[in-house]
Amino acid sequence: MDKTLGIYIHIPFCASKCGYCDFYSLAGCDRLMPKYQDALVEHIRESYPAFKGRYIDTVYIGGGTPSYYGADRLIELWEELKGSGSVLKDCELTLEANPDSAVYKELLKLRRAGFNRLSMGVQSANNDILKLIGRRHNWKQCGLAMNAAREAGFDNVSCDLIYGLPSQTKADWADTLMRVIELRPEHISCYGLTLEPGTPMYEKYNNSQILPSDDEQADMYLYAVETLEHYGYKQYEISNFAVPGYESRHNMRYWRLSDYLGFGAGAHSCMDGARFSYVRDADRYIVGVLRDEDIVDEYSTVSSVERGSEYIMLGMRTALGIEAQEYTEHYRADFTPIEKTLEVFAGKGWARCDEGRWHFTPQGFLLSNLLIGALLEAQSGSRVEINPWMKPAFDAEEKTVLPPDDEELFLERYGRG
Repeated sequence: MDKTLGIYIHIPFCASKCGYCDFYSLAGCDRLMPKYQDALVEHIRESYPAFKGRYIDTVYIGGGTPSYYGADRLIELWEELKGSGSVLKDCELTLEANPDSAVYKELLKLRRAGFNRLSMGVQSANNDILKLIGRRHNWKQCGLAMNAAREAGFDNVSCDLIYGLPSQTKADWADTLMRVIELRPEHISCYGLTLEPGTPMYEKYNNSQILPSDDEQADMYLYAVETLEHYGYKQYEISNFAVPGYESRHNMRYWRLSDYLGFGAGAHSCMDGARFSYVRDADRYIVGVLRDEDIVDEYSTVSSVERGSEYIMLGMRTALGIEAQEYTEHYRADFTPIEKTLEVFAGKGWARCDEGRWHFTPQGFLLSNLLIGALLEAQSGSRVEINPWMKPAFDAEEKTVLPPDDEELFLERYGRG
């Protein structure tokens, strides 16, 4: 068993909410910060038994806007984790930050405390587009934030970008890419805009002609892949590019199906064959932790069948891809139907096999949801026939809410129900 463990801490607080954001986040709720901090500290401390026999090698603090939460609180959380005695010396410690709240004095505190990776929400270099999507910063602040990060000693900085934004042209996107490349971050993430129901931008722009078409978005994506490759950023996942050696170790943990434990309202975990999440409500999370009440929102065990599907879904998101022997050894299933489908994809230029490992081409990444669906269908179509002994597991794949009989087991494992 892999003895390492990743930690995710969710900080939901923001100065304001962006028009496209569907994550659990809160604007104008600063009054909750002190009690939320108390709950996080208590939750981490009571989870020390779950760390036993594990080595924490990645910690990711996301949100929301963690940089808005304040360096002192963030450092306290880090010290609490270290108090478990399970944190490795070379642990990757990432903090999400927005340019308007990434100030030198705070960043210096964080760097001196051990934070060693910064993920900056840049999104665009076009000030008009930034206003349109509800961002609080402008492009000049992005440069100032990067300078502050460098002066504070951060030598591992990532920039998040979004393409397919309202009124965005390929020329706008090209300009954003070049300006960000000039800042020389070690890592760049490029995400296509997805309008989620219930967000302000969904109500305003869904099916609007002001949005780039699917073909235009595809052109932007392929342009990013080509341009970033040219400037030394190697693609290692559908949306992620890095100078070699600076890939996000924490994100790779998700894609490689390694265990991680979450803390905070709305945080998710996957550990010891179980998957669970906490309530998406800061008040309920605070009360639940501090009064020792139930905070679990969903809980399910992960069958070997699900793990096999996840291996395909997540592995094919990465440049490393998937491999027949690996699949067979871990999931006791035949890779042949999957490989036959991949061979069809290869004939269309969507997939490639290098040294026994199958992965998508950039053109395949564009169609990844559709293609992965076809791979899972190929897996599903033959799995019961090939492995009849696994039929009960196939029939039990539905997610379940934590049943009363499992609560004792959950508390024994993770210290919080």
